[in-house]
Amino acid sequence: MKALLTFLLFSGVIMTSHSQIKVNHIAVHVSELEASKKFYENIVGLKEIEEPFKDGLHAWYDIGSGAALHIIEAPNTPTEISKVNHLCFSMEDMDSFIQTLKDTNYPFESWVGEKGKVTIRVDGIRQIYIQDPDGMWLEINDDY
Repeated sequence: MKALLTFLLFSGVIMTSHSQIKVNHIAVHVSELEASKKFYENIVGLKEIEEPFKDGLHAWYDIGSGAALHIIEAPNTPTEISKVNHLCFSMEDMDSFIQTLKDTNYPFESWVGEKGKVTIRVDGIRQIYIQDPDGMWLEINDDY
């Protein structure tokens, strides 16, 4: 059931008893907008899109299927860091992404925390974990 819900969330449309809904955006609290923008653009490879606030505290990124990632600079960034609470992005060319991490000396690890290692899930999907500048975990997998 959890795998089905994850698939439906990331495919963009969910059927409920009332109507269809789709993921609009995911908001992430960051402590330094510029550092986080560099991470999401240069490491993850997201493309920044127009954001309406123009206040220097927000950046929005296209994450596919009409959904966006909103990063928002605010004081008192939550301090709980858990790999269980993570964002997940699927890469079309995971080998190239891993090579970019190696080329830039950006650390990644397996689910169990082995540095520079890839986890292969029971369904054959490869996944790694990286952290953004505030320590938030991101899963990167090849379930593209």
